[in-house]
Amino acid sequence: MLAPPCYVISDVHLGHASPDTERLLLSFLRALPGRASSLLINGDLFEFWFEWKSVVHRSGVRVLAALMDLRDAGVPVTMLAGNHDCWGGDVLRDAGVDFQFGPWTGTLGGWRARVEHGDGLRAAEDRGYRALRRVLRNRLAIRAFGALHPDLASKLAMGSSHASRTYQPKDLGRGLRAVAAATLAADPGLELLVYGHSHVSALERMPSGNVYANAGSWLEAPTFLAVTPDRVALRSWLGSTEGPDLHALDRRAEEATP
Repeated sequence: MLAPPCYVISDVHLGHASPDTERLLLSFLRALPGRASSLLINGDLFEFWFEWKSVVHRSGVRVLAALMDLRDAGVPVTMLAGNHDCWGGDVLRDAGVDFQFGPWTGTLGGWRARVEHGDGLRAAEDRGYRALRRVLRNRLAIRAFGALHPDLASKLAMGSSHASRTYQPKDLGRGLRAVAAATLAADPGLELLVYGHSHVSALERMPSGNVYANAGSWLEAPTFLAVTPDRVALRSWLGSTEGPDLHALDRRAEEATP
């Protein structure tokens, strides 16, 4: 269970994101104690993440410290693996992060929810990526990569990730939205479905009555979801967790509130 109010972010891509984006994220994380009861990071917090025995990638140092502070303040943090940071493990867990591979299903902010990063979900468009993902997450491939010097390994990984970090879907997120609509229509008991990955923020009540949400990417604008038992809001980070709302949906209302 992710207790309310639960805040959701995704696709920050630290290591590729600008220093200003990192500063904004740190200010957001430092504002959560006393306001948030839980934080969910829905993948791709990092542009590249790999855990060697004694090396931590420099792009994660300040944010890891902020996540440790959240743990010490009593704010539980759950992180789902994205396609850029699927090699997470004990370093993140030692920082107090409940690192998991999706999908995650449970109670999110009081809603019956399913959360998934969203990579590989489109039937036709993601067919090639699904094959590549099986290779990247193979234990032998991970072991071979871990044998490389961290500087070389990081250079290779950052170079190969260029296409996906600058990726903007040609369909403007419509393919992932279609997957969400089909998933929600097939499971009317599911109140809230949250994806990331597309870099397209979204908050929409589907014809089935349940809600699809996407927190968007901090590469374009610092947006996040705020989930309470009565409401889901898509907000822009301007120094306050309370808003402004870009869009919001009441749990029982048929239309979004302004």
